[in-house]
Amino acid sequence: MQEELRQIIEKGRRIVFFGGAGVSTESGLPDFRSEQGLYQAKQEYGYSPEEMLSHSFFMKDKELFFKYYKENLIWKEALPNDAHLALARLEQEGKLRAVVTQNIDGLHQMAGSRTVLELHGSVQRNYCMECGQFYDLDYILEKDHCEGYIPRCKKCGGVVKPDVVLYEEALSDTVLKESIRMIAEADVLIVGGTSLVVYPAAGLIDYFNGDRLVLINRQPTACDNRADLVLHDSIGKVLAFS
Repeated sequence: MQEELRQIIEKGRRIVFFGGAGVSTESGLPDFRSEQGLYQAKQEYGYSPEEMLSHSFFMKDKELFFKYYKENLIWKEALPNDAHLALARLEQEGKLRAVVTQNIDGLHQMAGSRTVLELHGSVQRNYCMECGQFYDLDYILEKDHCEGYIPRCKKCGGVVKPDVVLYEEALSDTVLKESIRMIAEADVLIVGGTSLVVYPAAGLIDYFNGDRLVLINRQPTACDNRADLVLHDSIGKVLAFS
């Protein structure tokens, strides 16, 4: 099966990778949508992750939002895994045109990927809601810049919001359109580490009209029957040999 993937990649000229949480969990990041993540959140915070990471909750209780966000979505010690590194290498070789990701951790860029379309934004970027001043991740983690858990702008005192798409918020139209364009123009689409159930991102696979569709996920997905090649295995292990 891996030999077949290697041949598909070798023949591909416009490869696009579309990835989800499974890519990051192999770097040690927890999946907050898992049963364990759901249980832990309700036990410790009193709400589900989906509730605390919604726009309405952010507007209602910024203190608890940022407490959960900083304790569960920020993993500064995480490093790119074999999947991230393999994708960066394919881009450097001119095989891979873009990475479209649902992840917000910035690990693809850390691995060396340059064309990364972040559907749900990034923890690495943060903006003041009042004046628009940009801040990096380190800024919002420093207690000197926070009121409790809430980061404040050093220019105007406004709340500094992570540039991530919360539940109830729309995806960036610019990023979404570019992702659709890249997938529609691809001759090979490799989908990895996602169960393809979170919309609208999961619907992007419908725009693919190329030659070969590859699905790599530990568990079966609803789209397995549409793929030319399905690999139920570790994405890092699979791509390391690609």
